[in-house]
Amino acid sequence: MSKQWLTKSVMAIVVLLGVDAMPRESASAPVATFSVRDYGAMGNGSANDSAAINKTIDAASRAGGGIVLFPSGTYKSSNTIHLKSNITVHVEAGATILGSSADTYDPPEANEYDEYQDYGHSHFHNAMFYGDKLKNIAFTGTGTIDGGGNLITGNPKSGEADKILSLTRCDGLTVNTLRFRRGGHFAILTNNCNNITSDHLIIDTASDRDGWNIISAQNVTITNANFAANDDALAFKSDYALGAKLPNGHVTVTDSAFSAGCCNAIMFGSETCGDFTDYKFERITITGAGKSGLGMVSMDGANITDVHYRDITMTGTKSHIMQKVGTRKRCGNNPGVGHISGITYENITGSYAGTGAFSPTIWGEADGNQISDVTFTNVNLEVPGGNGTMGTGVPSNDPKNYNPNSIGTRPSYGWYVHNAHHITWLDSEVHFKNNDGRPGVLANNGSFLRFDKLIDERGTNSPYDVGFQSVAGYCVTNSQNTKGGALRVNTTGSTQSCP
Repeated sequence: MSKQWLTKSVMAIVVLLGVDAMPRESASAPVATFSVRDYGAMGNGSANDSAAINKTIDAASRAGGGIVLFPSGTYKSSNTIHLKSNITVHVEAGATILGSSADTYDPPEANEYDEYQDYGHSHFHNAMFYGDKLKNIAFTGTGTIDGGGNLITGNPKSGEADKILSLTRCDGLTVNTLRFRRGGHFAILTNNCNNITSDHLIIDTASDRDGWNIISAQNVTITNANFAANDDALAFKSDYALGAKLPNGHVTVTDSAFSAGCCNAIMFGSETCGDFTDYKFERITITGAGKSGLGMVSMDGANITDVHYRDITMTGTKSHIMQKVGTRKRCGNNPGVGHISGITYENITGSYAGTGAFSPTIWGEADGNQISDVTFTNVNLEVPGGNGTMGTGVPSNDPKNYNPNSIGTRPSYGWYVHNAHHITWLDSEVHFKNNDGRPGVLANNGSFLRFDKLIDERGTNSPYDVGFQSVAGYCVTNSQNTKGGALRVNTTGSTQSCP
């Protein structure tokens, strides 16, 4: 089979898929194709093809870049594959790159900053694919990259890999149409990689841990994703693994589906050293999350601003929406306490029929670290309910823990708001499936909280529907319970101020 024929064949596939698989710098020039079979890969599922794959990448790199082609077959890789700039890894339909249990992957490198984040985030070499300081890397095709159940979900020993794809300090990454499966700790871990695009990517780590952790990244576009993870499905983080606090932002995620067995579907954090700004999430379906459907925490001093969620449907999410500012401060250079501000939610629905749900929560820190300027428009949330009447004091909180269970049972079945100001709910609803003795909304230690056209389900024994404690400037207008009656508002040490 000639290389010229392979080039034409791959280009035809690219056109049919609508995928720009070519390295950006050479997109206008003819792109050479290098088949791994021409460099000794057997593709029989038993021979170790790592050496042949690395030879193919080296050949493409010497030529200035090109397509490294995996024709139909199963390519067992028992050693780390070292990526280089201007390389497109193209895995055809019927082709699988398979991980190994031989424990012969690159060992984890030493990292003087590993005290600032979990072990898996601190080490990058121990992966099926690894690259550092690369430009214009692409993974395309409709085949599969599968850890084979051989990658480690905990802290790996030397020779064991805990991720499929690990990239640091890269510029220009495309990941389209492939299926990443059984990734160990991570299917994909990128740190300080900018200018990322991904379309129709499938990640299946429901039997392992994380889908894709995008750490310290700017200029990211993800469309038509389908991620089913056990731990976090899609997480945006900023840690100190590279010895610097790095910026994050200008991210768009649209027309996608996510699920997370134990943890978070779409998450900011918990590693939050560098600031985050300009994120858009639109037309997304979430079908499960043992923690948050839409989670956002600032634990290590980050400012999170200008984040917008729109047209999102959640089912099976224990914590539909959670925002929290914590004081873990696990970051270099003596970080302070972070902020969350400028967040909008529009056309959001959430439901959960199981047990152990968490009330939707906004939890800021005191004074200048309150959560601010958040708007909920047409946000309709349903929770299981089933609690009795309880005290309305501030629940316990572990400020160094980012999980929804770090805050004790909320004294409201619906929205619980603590240390927040300029928060607005418009045309929104909160319901329970089982009668609940708590109010639908309770807020304390805040200012300028506005509810307009709120529908709040009333429990048989609930003392009131909406409560304000030490809130300067609350307002409830045009609102009612589910039977059409006026909401019962209870205030303690609070003042009313309607615009």
